[in-house]
Amino acid sequence: MAALQEFVVDTAFGRLAGLRNGRIGAPKLLALHGWLDNASSFVPLAPWFEGYDLVAPDLPGHGASAHLPAAAEYTLVTAARAALSVADALGWDRFHLLGHSLGGATSSMLAAALPQRIEKLLLVEALGSLSEPEERVATRLREAFAGQAALAGKQLRVFDDIATAIKVRMAANDLSERVARLLVERGVAPAQGAQRQGFVWRSDPRLTLTAALRMSEGQMRALIGAIECPTCMVWADPAQAYMPDALRRERAGLLARGEMHVLAGTHHLHMEQPGPIGERFREFLAG
Repeated sequence: MAALQEFVVDTAFGRLAGLRNGRIGAPKLLALHGWLDNASSFVPLAPWFEGYDLVAPDLPGHGASAHLPAAAEYTLVTAARAALSVADALGWDRFHLLGHSLGGATSSMLAAALPQRIEKLLLVEALGSLSEPEERVATRLREAFAGQAALAGKQLRVFDDIATAIKVRMAANDLSERVARLLVERGVAPAQGAQRQGFVWRSDPRLTLTAALRMSEGQMRALIGAIECPTCMVWADPAQAYMPDALRRERAGLLARGEMHVLAGTHHLHMEQPGPIGERFREFLAG
């Protein structure tokens, strides 16, 4: 089995880092992680993609990748363009996409925007992104501007050791110690300064701010309906409160060529139980 190795590419979004299995010349698979996760999200699934050139970047502001400039916004469009910049830097014309949560929403947007470049779409706990009634637009903008204004006064939490950060991540996302450790070890860095011994999250604090804009459900359904490539989704049971089962099934029904699987598990089921998901995805890609 090829171990995942570090890689970096220089892009218009800064230097983006990630993990790659080194299968140069094999069919191409770009894997995009979830919100506040990083490329290690795909370490457990990697053995099922031995026949593919698996590339898992840290999206901007995550893991070892650069943070966006102060004037830039973290949006789905920005994430999609940054992910595409990795494929472009590698010289990829057509490729498969794999995405979890935020990475799945980003992958959905890329598949709708560039049908000529995406061969197949693999999604875990995602199809499109969160939507919102149009009536909330002003409230959301006010929350976003207030959050941005308050950010300057916030301090990064400093953990005495990595073990403490792992416990916090386990509690926040209902993760096992093994899975939390994978994400945390790539997701923290030594605190800077003589008075700040310990570890801090590497992710950009702006990622926790309220998004200034969110699509309506009608817009989101139009985007999903524009996805042309074959799509395979795996969802966890029970469903997340923000994406109830009825809604995810309605969205799945909008796909021209989609298949949906539901497995008992949590939001990070691709890390906690990679075997069943890896087998489904491998069969789907082969078919």
